[in-house]
Amino acid sequence: MGQSETHATVSVDTLFSDLDQRCQALRDNPEPVIRSRAVVEAALERDEAIYGVNTGFGALASRRIDADQLGQLQRNLLLSHACGTGEPVPVEISRLMLKLKIHALGLGQSGISLPVFEQLLALAEHDIVPFIPSRGSVGASGDLAPLAHMSLPLIGHGQCWKPDFSGPEPAAEALKRHGLEPVELAAKDGLALINGTQLMLAYGAFVLNRALHLVEAADILGAMSLEALQGSARPFDARVHAVRPHPGQVRVAKNIRRLLSDSEILESHRGCGKVQDPYCLRCIPQVHGASRDALSHCVAVFERELNAVTDNPLVFDNGDIVSGGNFHGQPLALALDYAAIALAELASMSERRTYLLLEGHDGLPKLLMKDTGINSGFMIPQYTAAALVSENKVLCHPASVDSIPTSLGQEDHVSMGSIGALKLLPVLHNVEHVLAVEMLTASQALDFRAPLKPGRGVRLAHQAVRREVRHADEDYEVGADIDACTRLLKSRDWVDEVSKGA
Repeated sequence: MGQSETHATVSVDTLFSDLDQRCQALRDNPEPVIRSRAVVEAALERDEAIYGVNTGFGALASRRIDADQLGQLQRNLLLSHACGTGEPVPVEISRLMLKLKIHALGLGQSGISLPVFEQLLALAEHDIVPFIPSRGSVGASGDLAPLAHMSLPLIGHGQCWKPDFSGPEPAAEALKRHGLEPVELAAKDGLALINGTQLMLAYGAFVLNRALHLVEAADILGAMSLEALQGSARPFDARVHAVRPHPGQVRVAKNIRRLLSDSEILESHRGCGKVQDPYCLRCIPQVHGASRDALSHCVAVFERELNAVTDNPLVFDNGDIVSGGNFHGQPLALALDYAAIALAELASMSERRTYLLLEGHDGLPKLLMKDTGINSGFMIPQYTAAALVSENKVLCHPASVDSIPTSLGQEDHVSMGSIGALKLLPVLHNVEHVLAVEMLTASQALDFRAPLKPGRGVRLAHQAVRREVRHADEDYEVGADIDACTRLLKSRDWVDEVSKGA
């Protein structure tokens, strides 16, 4: 039976539902796991030397281990490698790591024993989420330390999140609460659990899942700011983009044209004589589009990895057990750095549009409030956006250009993809907050264009914001509204409503 017959493909845009379905399918039919385990058992009967199964690990690969010590070898592997540090991996990403590990092992080329695999499924079913320190992986021999912490609860060690996710508790208590007993590891189990790219993969897939929505939001916000600033629609003419047909650029220009459809504001200044808008308006298709294309590349990389086997050694149906390097995180490391840069550029453009909105162009009051002096208006939200954009410039320094030897030189080139993964998440959060600032300021500016109506899509977007946040005539606790706009942006309902109605 081939791989395509044993599992459904997991994709970034339907990541969570795909994984839940996959876990359920493996509960009902773990046949690929049983089949690959039989290959391992047969090899052990032949007394072959198999890396990590009956030998030591890393620099100790040449040390043969006696048959009666193979279980202890795997147990020691988890205990010795669980030496991570730092803040915990967020709950939602720890949960994702667990399900990604189940999915990868369920592809049937890892040789894990069925009792251990079923214990993983039990953790996922009962939502027992391992408490995983975030630092300690160099992104090459698999995410060893984080995955060791993820796996310790299987044997009753380590920590899990409390049921209310307020902090950690001993894993033994979590197992007992759900009537589960620790399992005993057999040959190959520990290695199958900790070899793999699931930390890098979980962070990247989580962010890219959000990014697919965020690029749509950025286009809507760009259109809102364009209308509020009485910008020109001519740069979005389809002919302009047909002669430079980058897919993302063409898509963004089309989105903007649709969002501006039936605009009274555009008609009101059609003959104003303005020649060109600043780049942050005129070049929205080129900049947003480049980020879209970059993120599309990253999605393709991650979707291949989502459906790949990344532990070592690999078990094949013909009885071969082959030691290789599929655990090396280089493909993800490069994509993680690229994704961070692509997302950061969306925020960079957004902040520039917010700045323009405050300058008082074409009839807008400076700082978007009529009575300034006594009121600061929307001056300081732009400071916040600027600070986050500048922080992203630091976070976007590529981690993948670094390497440092480990395991006494046996592992002499590492990807540092784990570091790229960890800093990608705050880049995403910063971008979401910068876009929220533009949402707030563009909505305030559009109020001053009444009674003229913006384009149909922009009108829907503006109305949805106004259901959550009111127009401001004087200074107030603006941070609460930025938070409200951030929640609206992250909910996806805002984009869905605009996309369906535009």
